[in-house]
Amino acid sequence: MVCEHLVELERALLAAEVPITYRGQAWSQNCREWVYFDCWLDPTAIRAEFALSPCVEEHAHLGTHDGKEAGFVCTLCHDGIMGVHQTDKAGRRIFP
Repeated sequence: MVCEHLVELERALLAAEVPITYRGQAWSQNCREWVYFDCWLDPTAIRAEFALSPCVEEHAHLGTHDGKEAGFVCTLCHDGIMGVHQTDKAGRRIFP
């Protein structure tokens, strides 16, 4: 499981049976555990529904050769919850 700052969001995604596409250390040694879900994470709706700590920031990466992602990162624990980038959300499940 991810850190205490993201665990509520992770549990909600798992309860909603959103498939995990990857779990582990992504990108660099600075990342601890990142979980990638097969959906688009609606940042406005998530912030409205979940009491995310101030240390949790929105993250978006529009890679040109190394993939695209968007989600939330804990700046204290270096954990992340990711989904597809907004540019790839067509036809994908939207959470929540």
